[in-house]
Amino acid sequence: MDTVLCIPNFSEGRRPEVVAGIVEAIASHPEIVVLDQSADADHNRCVITFVGPGEAVVQAAFSAAEHAARVIDLTTHTGNHPRMGATDVIPLVPLEGTTMSRCVRLARQLGQQVGERLGIPVYLYEEAATRPERRNLADIRKGEFEGIAREIGLPGREPDFGPPRVHPTAGAMAVGARLPLIAFNVNLNTPDLKVAKAVAKAVRGSSGGLVHVKALGMPLAGRSQVQVSMNLVNYVQTPIHRALELVRLEAGRYGAAVTGTELVGLVPVAALLQAAAHYLQLEDFAADQVLEHRLEAGRRTRA
Repeated sequence: MDTVLCIPNFSEGRRPEVVAGIVEAIASHPEIVVLDQSADADHNRCVITFVGPGEAVVQAAFSAAEHAARVIDLTTHTGNHPRMGATDVIPLVPLEGTTMSRCVRLARQLGQQVGERLGIPVYLYEEAATRPERRNLADIRKGEFEGIAREIGLPGREPDFGPPRVHPTAGAMAVGARLPLIAFNVNLNTPDLKVAKAVAKAVRGSSGGLVHVKALGMPLAGRSQVQVSMNLVNYVQTPIHRALELVRLEAGRYGAAVTGTELVGLVPVAALLQAAAHYLQLEDFAADQVLEHRLEAGRRTRA
């Protein structure tokens, strides 16, 4: 079966009715299964996870982007998370029966539809990127909605699809294909944003930290705390526990401590087993020691 995972991010996390409308637009496609949704008021962002056959995923993602463009206005949007569009980013991830090259083709198909039919400029990123300097989402989103509006006509800033100007309210969008990503946030017991930013700089790979980690320091105004918000783009090479322990170590330099962590969206069970084996100091641990794994293997054998 051709199965594709899609995890679009939208610039809305404070109006539940808007998030519900986006979910409904996705779920209206009969072959699509919505797996998860999460929204954060401080970030003013929501993440929706759904799965289905490739062509159906493209249709559902387009419907979501079309709906978001009608109900989200970037000119009045504020929040902690960087953003460039009402629908900010749409990544496609290959699952069973699907290859990365298939997801690249689907990402480009979706990008072309959004650009031509919605008039929203689209930048292709990660495996779908058309040039090396656009693989990294942070490089594409640099300047956010306002900066891209000023620079989109300059050489090197032109979109892959759509008009050479941002949509007046929906902004621009990134569409790509990538491996599974873990969005993992660590909260610190200090309101000092400088601490979170210093820790994020020490942790992220681009500034000398952990390879495969992207990190930003953000305030959590509602909790009088700050957060190190991370994307782990290859959890096999850089597991969750390694990122957490480096955050803990760097925060300690400033007298700050970890108060809690959170996962945004879904996470592969293998990533949690990595962390469990590390903290429990398990010797010679194997994934088939997990009861549910052994039961599933038995079911497949009998099928």
